[in-house]
Amino acid sequence: MRREYEPLRPHLALIARVRAVCEADPALDAALMYGSFAQGTADQYSDIEFWLFFTTAPASPTVWITQVHPPLHVIKNESGAHVAFFPGLIRGEFHFAPVTQIESVAAWPAAPSVPLVDRHNRLPHPAATIDHDADICGRFANWLLLAHHVGQRGEHLRQRDALSHANRHLLWMARRCVNATEHWQTPSRMAEHELPAELVAGFARTDENVQAAWQLGRSLWLKLDPNPPWPFIDELDKTIGAVA
Repeated sequence: MRREYEPLRPHLALIARVRAVCEADPALDAALMYGSFAQGTADQYSDIEFWLFFTTAPASPTVWITQVHPPLHVIKNESGAHVAFFPGLIRGEFHFAPVTQIESVAAWPAAPSVPLVDRHNRLPHPAATIDHDADICGRFANWLLLAHHVGQRGEHLRQRDALSHANRHLLWMARRCVNATEHWQTPSRMAEHELPAELVAGFARTDENVQAAWQLGRSLWLKLDPNPPWPFIDELDKTIGAVA
């Protein structure tokens, strides 16, 4: 193994074990790996991430994961995935799904994935689509306005939560502006390296300040949307604060 791959040795060993456990389980119809290892951009801090489609679901996802390697701990996260913490604090994310959901893969946003098992050649390819610019801008405004309203009510922790969603859409808007869509699924990934420095600087306070988020979002919106909704933008200017 070349020196640059040495930090990835534990991750690659776990991925190989996942493949082996999948191949040995007759109840598993298909499995795929997604994320940075599928994209070829992984480093020693990356997760290993899998979708597993079963004809008969395992009685215990934790027991199934333990066949890969005994984990330090397993949780079920808010999206229903099982997250295993392996030695070295490597995160493994496992989505256990019935085979009836396999066709949903075709509706996923385009991103590289690696089939591990496909017993009946049923794994579809994700659709090669990215949301329309106007939709992304509108969703940014939706979260931003929520952040403004709850902040006015005095719910400042909720405001920060809403701003985090607005900020994610700001990153998508920024990526579309400079055609840097390689890490579309996780727009913050490598953003400091893939976005111009002056654009990165614009994010200095967008995660904590509604006015700062609107100032950046407004400028990106006008670059992306040839027909912006001016009455809405004007009202946001009045309500949130005119752009400096």
